[in-house]
Amino acid sequence: MGQITLEQVTKSFGDVQVIPPLDLTIEDGEFCVFVGPSGCGKSTLLRLIAGLEDISSGAIRIDGTDASSTPPARRGLAMVFQSYALYPHMSVRRNIAFPMKMAGVPKAEQDKRIEAAAKALNLTDYLDRRPGQLSGGQRQRVAIGRAIVREPAAFLFDEPLSNLDAALRVGMRMEIGELHAKLKTTMIYVTHDQVEAMTMADKIVVLRAGNIEQVGSPLELYRSPRNLFVAGFIGSPKMNLLEGEVAAAQNAHTIGIRPEHIDVVDSGPWSGTVGVAEHLGSDTFLHVHDTGLAETVTVRATGEVGLRHGDRVSLAPREDLIHRFDAQGLRID
Repeated sequence: MGQITLEQVTKSFGDVQVIPPLDLTIEDGEFCVFVGPSGCGKSTLLRLIAGLEDISSGAIRIDGTDASSTPPARRGLAMVFQSYALYPHMSVRRNIAFPMKMAGVPKAEQDKRIEAAAKALNLTDYLDRRPGQLSGGQRQRVAIGRAIVREPAAFLFDEPLSNLDAALRVGMRMEIGELHAKLKTTMIYVTHDQVEAMTMADKIVVLRAGNIEQVGSPLELYRSPRNLFVAGFIGSPKMNLLEGEVAAAQNAHTIGIRPEHIDVVDSGPWSGTVGVAEHLGSDTFLHVHDTGLAETVTVRATGEVGLRHGDRVSLAPREDLIHRFDAQGLRID
């Protein structure tokens, strides 16, 4: 079991409140991602759940039991940090075994859990190596293995992939997703990378200045952002946000249209000059200027589009996929 509930949880450092009163429930077995810009409170919130920081008020319940004052070691949670924090003089086997040794787990049970974790993480052939003989991705898997053998109620990941290069990040995203499918254990994952959030989560919690802006599945946030902040944060490239006459024509203060929902056409209602054209093969990103709508309108076209810097282009937004927001930045349904 691994349901985690936050009831009116707050956190203050002196006179500064960094987490205003906050309610959130993470269901047993759910993969929940906290996402938001730097300084939004996502890592602080994770540390409150882990018990590494004391809450200022409210309650944190783990499977219905108030754990607000419970020491971290007794909460039944396992945390994986951005830093691997492995013992360089120990083998992979001994690194993974360390938390069990400290907990007094019998040797036979230790070996059983180590073998199971190593198999799940493709580390069986590396158990007798030391961390210095492993790649960054392998070291992170060892850190995850050390968490797995504790058999926690939930895993807490604090930006675990930020030290890896782009290719390893993609690979490790898939491995963590596969691990969740195998273990079916609650996972809470902190990242500033909304692509990681969209590809990994069952549920995303979007945070800003300690406040929850929206909670929902990746597609719910993509299709129906609650406000301008979520609209501009979720999606890559980010949504085009337009004001003025083009928004007034839609009875809105601001309209949003995603780059993939603007078509390059022979003749359309919008036109402009191509600035930077990013040719990626599967997609082409066009950054269009001089539209009279915004400084830049970003368009995501499928495949290779034969447009270059300085070319004139005609554009047509898909009217049924335009998002509308009022003067307070809230969604108009």
